[in-house]
Amino acid sequence: MSVLTDIQIDDTGLPAPTPQIEQERKVAIFDLAEDNSFVLQGHDGPLHLLLAIRERRLVFDLTTPDAEKVAEFHLSLGPFRQVVKDYFQICESYFDAVKKLPPSQIETIDMARRGIHMEGARVLQERLEGKAEIDIDTARRLFTLICVLHFGG
Repeated sequence: MSVLTDIQIDDTGLPAPTPQIEQERKVAIFDLAEDNSFVLQGHDGPLHLLLAIRERRLVFDLTTPDAEKVAEFHLSLGPFRQVVKDYFQICESYFDAVKKLPPSQIETIDMARRGIHMEGARVLQERLEGKAEIDIDTARRLFTLICVLHFGG
């Protein structure tokens, strides 16, 4: 079985992330490195992932630890646009709510945020169908990184 052992983001040419976005990125990469399931047909062993946006497409560049190319997927960003937009809007509401609303209202917004995040993870699983098989936790963490790239892209 394959597993991602190194995850990099190519944010060349993108604006600098906000501290909140940078924190989300660090947490997602750490969590992915700790636990993930990324199965490529015909490949067994560790994988390095470079995630990027190139020519308005989401790129998964996968190599072995020795930098040998294993696969490269180019996915249309179209299916992600609305869910990423919704996710950023709900995150903004959540960060505002934390400052001034009671816990019950914060919890309601957070549940909506998690629902939209899960929707993004499902979209990613669908887009990778036939290319790679990922579990829902891996999809969620990768969706967070896609959002980070979208933020600048």
